[in-house]
Amino acid sequence: MLRNISKTDLALCFVGLIVLSSAIYVIFRSDDFAFDICPPCKEEPEVLFDEIVDTVRSSHDRTNSSGKIGDLKMDARLQYPQPSSMKGRTDVNSVTNWNAPLVWEGTFDPVVIDNIYHKINPRIALVVFAVGKYTRFLKDFLESGEKYFLYGFRVTYYVFTDNEHEVPKIVLGEGRKITVLTVPSAKRWQDVVLGRMKWATIAIDKQIRGEADYLFMMDVDSVFYNRFGAESLSPLSAVLHRLYFEYTKREDFPYERRPESKAYIPPDEGDYYYTAAVWGGCLEDMYKLVRYCYEQSEEDAKNNIEAVWQEESHLNKYLLYNKPTKVLSSEYLSSDYEKVPPMIKVVRISQLVKDYGQIRPH
Repeated sequence: MLRNISKTDLALCFVGLIVLSSAIYVIFRSDDFAFDICPPCKEEPEVLFDEIVDTVRSSHDRTNSSGKIGDLKMDARLQYPQPSSMKGRTDVNSVTNWNAPLVWEGTFDPVVIDNIYHKINPRIALVVFAVGKYTRFLKDFLESGEKYFLYGFRVTYYVFTDNEHEVPKIVLGEGRKITVLTVPSAKRWQDVVLGRMKWATIAIDKQIRGEADYLFMMDVDSVFYNRFGAESLSPLSAVLHRLYFEYTKREDFPYERRPESKAYIPPDEGDYYYTAAVWGGCLEDMYKLVRYCYEQSEEDAKNNIEAVWQEESHLNKYLLYNKPTKVLSSEYLSSDYEKVPPMIKVVRISQLVKDYGQIRPH
């Protein structure tokens, strides 16, 4: 038979429970407790929704170029044909498998998209390298760019050259200018190509970052023939290489296939093959890509290897694992060497026929 429990016993039990509960609470509150499943909240102060909105808004104010859906505003009463959700280009693919636009003539309305981006009013940098005898292409490139490259927008042509006296004087539109940046001459054309990434990285750090919201890099031995407009703008826009966009299998892309190179891509991987003659995007996204190509090519050089297509190989490696937000069709870089295929309705920019033996350093 249980003995009678006195009031004193009950009081002692109650005190014991309080002490035990306090001890358990202290143990679980300790940062050193082995089974703590949540990091200490005191190190992560709560961020209010309004603070997040303000941060995003202030970031957009600094870049003035995000082009997010909420920023795609248009003038009232703007006249343009009604778009269709049922009809469009049926001879080409207009979207990637990661749901990014693949831009062809007939997949956008230039009136609408220009109106939207004029409201954002971005500053656009166009970087070209004219080293050695390549200065002969500057006049046609710049004059045609004034007719067709983002016409009506603020554009600065950054001309990197080893002979600034050969940069031509051309008539520029309102809000457009030329900035000449001096770079050393090169002994090999491959050094010119690889040097683009180095000097572009340095120039963005020292100067361009404070002067542009978007940046394009293009080959100077090209001419604009038709509109190259705001439909090309996105955080990161890549262009399909004209020789490999139709039926080439991924294992046949001219990727770097040597595992020793930082540009290596295995034969069973790959989306598209992109050209390094035209590419662009928001400044900071382009800076990451340019710097990546520069640093990876430097690592290759330390190991006495050079990627098969220099910076284009590193560009394709980067874009395989960091998908472009917009893919531009080969309308955005065709070539005067080949017959234009029927799916290309408009040649916007094209590489010129030339004698490489006369213009390339050896």
